[in-house]
Amino acid sequence: MTTSRSEVARSSRQAPTLVPDRDCPLCPRLVAFREANRAREPSWHNAPVPPFGDIKARLLIVGLAPGMQGANRTGRPFTGDYAGDLLYATLLEYGFAKGTYQARPDDGMTLVDCRIANAVHCVPPQNKPLPVEISTCRPFLVANLETMPNLRAIVALGRIAHDTVLKPLNLKASLAPFGHGAVHQAGRFKLYDSYHCSRYNTNTGVLTTDMFRSVFAKIRAELD
Repeated sequence: MTTSRSEVARSSRQAPTLVPDRDCPLCPRLVAFREANRAREPSWHNAPVPPFGDIKARLLIVGLAPGMQGANRTGRPFTGDYAGDLLYATLLEYGFAKGTYQARPDDGMTLVDCRIANAVHCVPPQNKPLPVEISTCRPFLVANLETMPNLRAIVALGRIAHDTVLKPLNLKASLAPFGHGAVHQAGRFKLYDSYHCSRYNTNTGVLTTDMFRSVFAKIRAELD
């Protein structure tokens, strides 16, 4: 028996589930893609990627979805692709991580007062989730927000991540437009916007290392 989307939403309110089941059936297109990936690369994670970091953290970083060669392969958010190289180097620099990032989940690196989750937990074809898939997966992100008792700062990596967190934060899009470096107040939370740290954005100059660092420098100053 499959689980309906409404049942997942009710479940997240009654007993928060922070990550979909390994064989989550809710998004048929992603299920088919996952099964094809498992057949082609049986040693890869090829399942919903759980959040990384302490539930008691004050900072939550929200990405879009697992990368094919990154988190979908390794099972840890932003691990194994270029976006992770930039993200984790920045987190280490500003004290939100410790250890050495070696692009694998057993490298011993840990997050400090920081947690990372995605708007969509499964890798989508061409790294582009559909609106219905984003909506379907949102209850799991909401469950993470609701179960982080010390949460104060949220970083949205990209416009889609930004739009995904607006509803649970009760922010209107017209009053909280996405913009790199923008900061939006949402009750006791602050939402910080950043362009996604993808290779495409950095190669095209949409996002520079200094631009990315400036977002986390601001957060570090606010939390200290």
